Amino acid sequence: MNSFSVWVKAARLRTLPLSISGVIVGTALAKYYNAFDFVIFVLALLTTIGFQVTSNFANDYGDGVKGTDNEDRIGPKRVLQSGLLTRSQLKRGIIITILINILLVITIVAYTFGLENIGYILLFLFLGGLSIWAAIKYTVGESAYGYRGLGDLFVFLFFGILGVLGSMFLYTKFLTLNAVFPAITIGLLSTAVLNLNNLRDYESDKKSGKNTVIVKLGYEKGKVYHFVITIISFLSLLFFISNTYTSWFQFIPLLFYIPIGIQLVKVKKEKQPRNLDPELKKLALSTFGIAILFYFCYHYFL
Repeated sequence: MNSFSVWVKAARLRTLPLSISGVIVGTALAKYYNAFDFVIFVLALLTTIGFQVTSNFANDYGDGVKGTDNEDRIGPKRVLQSGLLTRSQLKRGIIITILINILLVITIVAYTFGLENIGYILLFLFLGGLSIWAAIKYTVGESAYGYRGLGDLFVFLFFGILGVLGSMFLYTKFLTLNAVFPAITIGLLSTAVLNLNNLRDYESDKKSGKNTVIVKLGYEKGKVYHFVITIISFLSLLFFISNTYTSWFQFIPLLFYIPIGIQLVKVKKEKQPRNLDPELKKLALSTFGIAILFYFCYHYFL
């Protein structure tokens, strides 16, 4: 495998659709409130992708160093685990992506707010720095929050609340209470993807001392938790659509809850954690599908 292919593998491109779902929904909300800027849209996508790649590199490094990525791991082999990159190489990759992220954050903040809105500039620079910190500290270091059962909370906040509402604010310079509900939807669905990952890795995480929410709850209670957050995500989106209703096609994004519902049944019945691996991709793509349909409904048809 050549060097470029190794770095692409480390970047885990399959995770990117889920990571940009918040930006897509936030952009659709902005358009609903009659605000849109193509440059902001592109910069927001690039910044979010940059955060995700940094997170993927850092997760590979952190889990590899801690020994969590071992022969018991069920998912795709990581690059450090496989010996495709050394610790020092992966660390350099993390540093480079952090520098790129800093540049992207400064660029989008400068373009969006200019020099006259110093309060907004400082706020978004802080949020950008916090996002970089969160991307790294999920698995890296002694105080990695992913090993203390806080991964779900951070995913909900950064993929959902900050991803959706932060993106919307870049265009509109204001927020609404209504907009919180699609943010909750994307946040909870993103959390559900992480939860499926943790359900799948329940046995290996427990063995290696990675105390995820599922390790703390147990496998069966973890499945109940998965059901609850998924249903709340559905109700949040349904409430927003009903509250902004003007035409039946606004309900089209809910169609992706059909495969999600089928998956809930599979999760409930599955006794072997390792068999949940194929469901991760399905849920991530369903979340992306909801974001795309939401974008077209609220960006182009309202």
